[in-house]
Amino acid sequence: MQLKLSSFIGLIFCLVSVLQFSWAAENKLVIMSPHWEGIEKEFDRNFKSWYKSKTGHDIKLDWIDQGGSSSDFRFIESEFKRVPEGIGIDLFFGGGTDNYMKLAEMDLLHSFKLSEEKLNRIPKEIYGIPIYDSQYRWYGAALSSFGIMHNEFLRQRLKLPEVKTWQDLTQPELLGKIGAADPRESGSAHMIYEIILQGYGWQKGFALITQLGANVRSFSAGSNAIPKNVVKGQVIYGMAIDFYAYAQIAVAGKEKIKFVIPPDAAVVSPDSIAILKGAENLEAAKAFVAFTLSDTAQKLWVLPNSDPEGPKWPGGLNRASVIPSLYDELGEKCVVPNPFTRNLTPIQYDAEKGGIRWDIVSDLIGILVIENHKNLVSTWETINKTKDLQKRATAIKILGEMPITEDEAMRLSKSEWKRPDFRNRKLKEWAQFSREKFRRAKKAAK
Repeated sequence: MQLKLSSFIGLIFCLVSVLQFSWAAENKLVIMSPHWEGIEKEFDRNFKSWYKSKTGHDIKLDWIDQGGSSSDFRFIESEFKRVPEGIGIDLFFGGGTDNYMKLAEMDLLHSFKLSEEKLNRIPKEIYGIPIYDSQYRWYGAALSSFGIMHNEFLRQRLKLPEVKTWQDLTQPELLGKIGAADPRESGSAHMIYEIILQGYGWQKGFALITQLGANVRSFSAGSNAIPKNVVKGQVIYGMAIDFYAYAQIAVAGKEKIKFVIPPDAAVVSPDSIAILKGAENLEAAKAFVAFTLSDTAQKLWVLPNSDPEGPKWPGGLNRASVIPSLYDELGEKCVVPNPFTRNLTPIQYDAEKGGIRWDIVSDLIGILVIENHKNLVSTWETINKTKDLQKRATAIKILGEMPITEDEAMRLSKSEWKRPDFRNRKLKEWAQFSREKFRRAKKAAK
């Protein structure tokens, strides 16, 4: 009898332990996110409160980041290769749409359809770009646009030209006065370069990026540093995603800092959220997605921190909501313009193309523009010193030469570029190509 009683007690203890473990798992979310601290803090605090009101239970959120959206994507991809059934991360939150499309194509996302009521409030697309996946594997949580901010006070004081288009950033007077980020480290920086490529075409786009890159003072790892550098006057112009610009405008004032969306290649793009395959805390993950697309969460993006329904984070979050009716409801309280009614003629951005060639485009810019930046700047200075217009035109044409065509880039992206040995060999070849074309361009300009 004593043995049976002890066995029964042991069984009860095991059951309690299992239930405790299960309960702990159900009330914890692991979120991979490149979002900055303000967004994480606001969504953490507000989701916990919302979840408690809906379920009566508390929940813990663990936020992790590998150093940016590109690094986060590579980490997720590599982890699924190691553990195909699930990687211990429930959600991927932030970083555009291209990486989400790639993860969906690899069957690494969990489909979750929102209620019809919520879906009916969110348009399927904006300017031809999907706001959510047709199979409900990812959703746009906020909207982003990409443009140029500048320090208007210093621009006027230094008598520098106005900049309204991406092409304007190639003007020789802007040498050393532009801030930009490395697309290999920053997803929003990569998006700007991809937008230029799709707006201008492969050859003209890379020629523009090369000349623009020659005017860049230095390439930062993250895009968030650039708007601050514009405000400080360390650079006069900065390539930026809108919410970084709006955050600095809120601090410095609209008279000092300006932001424009270039009409020569304009895109309004969703910043997404998705549940990862094998999510251990599936129901809580669904709840987080539902919360993110609720009015409560969407108001956190667009309202100032002084509003009772807005964020508490100083300066606010300064993002655009994916729910058009909120702008009418909130009116002048919104801190960002309504992207659904802006006078834009955006390009027909091909998100699938951008996703497929993401890595190779970043690598090309890294090798041709960033790794040998001093040589590029020196070549650009030599070209702009020449008074002979024919020599200058010849040198600029050489400067814009590319080692591969767009078709070749797409083919490689789908095949050999996934092999590290092939990729490394090509990067060495392109580095040599870059040095050689700089030498030829300098010679042509003299």
